[in-house]
Amino acid sequence: MELQEVLHQKFGYESFRPGQQEVITEILAGRDAVAIFPTGMGKSLCYQLPAYMLNGAVVIISPLVALMEDQVANLRKHKEKRVVAINSFLSRQEKELALSTLSQYKFIFLSPEMMMQKPVQQLVNQLHIAFFVVDEAHCISEWGFDFRPDYLRLKELFAVSRRAPVLALTATANKKVVGDITTYLQMNNPYIERQPMDRTAISYRVLKMDNELAKTEWIIDRLSTTIGPGIIYVASRKRADELSAIIRERGIATASYHGGKEQDERSIIQEQFVQGELEWICATNAFGMGIHKDDIRQIIHEHIPATPSAYIQEVGRAGRDGGKAAATLLYNDRDIQKVKFIVYEDLPDEQQTLYYSSLLQAGTGEQLAAEQAGLSEVSSRLLDYYLEQFDVENVVRQIQQIYHVKEKQIEEMESYIKCDSCLRRKLVQFFDENTSPAEMDCCSNCQNLDDSWLMKSESLPERVAKPLQWRERLHQLLG
Repeated sequence: MELQEVLHQKFGYESFRPGQQEVITEILAGRDAVAIFPTGMGKSLCYQLPAYMLNGAVVIISPLVALMEDQVANLRKHKEKRVVAINSFLSRQEKELALSTLSQYKFIFLSPEMMMQKPVQQLVNQLHIAFFVVDEAHCISEWGFDFRPDYLRLKELFAVSRRAPVLALTATANKKVVGDITTYLQMNNPYIERQPMDRTAISYRVLKMDNELAKTEWIIDRLSTTIGPGIIYVASRKRADELSAIIRERGIATASYHGGKEQDERSIIQEQFVQGELEWICATNAFGMGIHKDDIRQIIHEHIPATPSAYIQEVGRAGRDGGKAAATLLYNDRDIQKVKFIVYEDLPDEQQTLYYSSLLQAGTGEQLAAEQAGLSEVSSRLLDYYLEQFDVENVVRQIQQIYHVKEKQIEEMESYIKCDSCLRRKLVQFFDENTSPAEMDCCSNCQNLDDSWLMKSESLPERVAKPLQWRERLHQLLG
């Protein structure tokens, strides 16, 4: 079948979005490829469509359970039954069954940690693989060094001389990140398709606040007078719970979302938001990947994100239907120090690194050594990976390099909130792009914002939030 025919028959679309057909054509030709598309611009189609035109399975390596489950659900909506996600959602028996019947599936979703397990690799190697997909590939550069070392270990998987093509997907990547992706995924002369980062329907506002109370008061007023749906990003789990409770007291349907909640509870909250039962979500950065809700009108940050990449991805979850959307970032003078503390907290210092290494050499177990050295789980994962690769002196240098990278990213965010030129242009310049200010609804620095479209209509009845009874809701849904 021709590409257009498959596009229409399998997905119901009449035409491709910019860049999709080019990426698909290269994958069909057996070439490695990197697709850099803004959030909501159709990255998934770049692997789903060619999968139907090639023999063999497609292995998708994805960082988050929520992201996997969303992709699986979307494929099943298109009547695809040959799809499986092997992750923490599965019981031990379900996982064993899925692995034992792996050859029956067309789409196989795995976390990088699962993919790097030797028994899983052996099973995958027995399959006929059409191509591999590495989703959210910027994690190789931004998370891999300090959060997900198994993303870096993928180079061991792809270093073989004869392997299936690799498609890397991401919403954000500057030249350095693209270089990291192609290096760590052992790509061979990859085709690179980059679509412009600028989302013209989103307006940008940065507001300086005196203190945390002023932020809360602004948010309450904003939510009381303007429409949602929307997401409020906060710096901590505690703040997400606290702020959502305050908002609910004002009669606005809101819930908090963060990694401290049980998986079932997070799934229910996410579904309530997608279905319109919740108007607002107060969330840490754990919320967002894989959320297919096209009508999000506002993204509010009550804190400063650690990187421009995180910020542009989070605001990019608004306005996916092409309608207007507003992104607002609130900050005060103490916020830069707060974000530095949060970022550096999970990085081991030189003394911890040397002490941890000496404990391991003395025969202390990894878990006990990490506790005695005062390491977080993230820090110990990071050190375990680098101590496999280098001697301890070089590990110290690697950690110092990570500090420098993180410091530069925070400096970029500080320059964003304090710049007096166009915020839109400033943001995309972090990704080696340029754009012109929008004539209307550009940013607070361009002073051409019109929020009248956001104002609530007095004729609309006030939505009253009910207490979130997720266990009862789950019982109703699942029995």
